[in-house]
Parts: sequence; C-alpha cells; structure tokens
Amino acid sequence: MRIDKFLNSVNLTKRRSVAQDMIKNGVVELNGKVAKASKDVNVGDRITLNYLNGSKSYEVLALPLTKSTPKSEQDKYIKEL
Repeated sequence: MRIDKFLNSVNLTKRRSVAQDMIKNGVVELNGKVAKASKDVNVGDRITLNYLNGSKSYEVLALPLTKSTPKSEQDKYIKEL
C-alpha cells in the first residue's frame, strides 16, 4: 500500500491530498528517510511525521484491506512510539 493511502486509511490525515502535501514538503519519513508518495509501506516499518512543534513516530502493525477504517480501530494498524 502506498504511504499516502496508508496515512489516510488509518486516520493519521483527514484526506489523501493532505497526506500528499505533507509528503511533498518532506514532513513524512519512512524508516528514517524522507518518503515519496509512491513508496510502499510494509508491516514493521516506522513512519515519522515532523510537525513544527515536534514529531511523532508510529510503527506499522498491519495493513488495512479497506479504503478507510474507523478511528476506534486505529490501534490495530499503528502503534505510537
């Protein structure tokens, strides 16, 4: 699954276009490297979102099979580090 689709489907961003803008501006890192929108996410990868006032890191636990998942099920797919 592409990283921009993953960020949207696990509710880390509200829309896929927001995820694409974040990736385009170098805010998203995948395993310590600045990510591109076409990069695939795998189980065990580490995603870091660098905000102006800090950063948050997440570990990928599973890949969603649907386009969107309920926010209540977010902990099945990612774990905040």
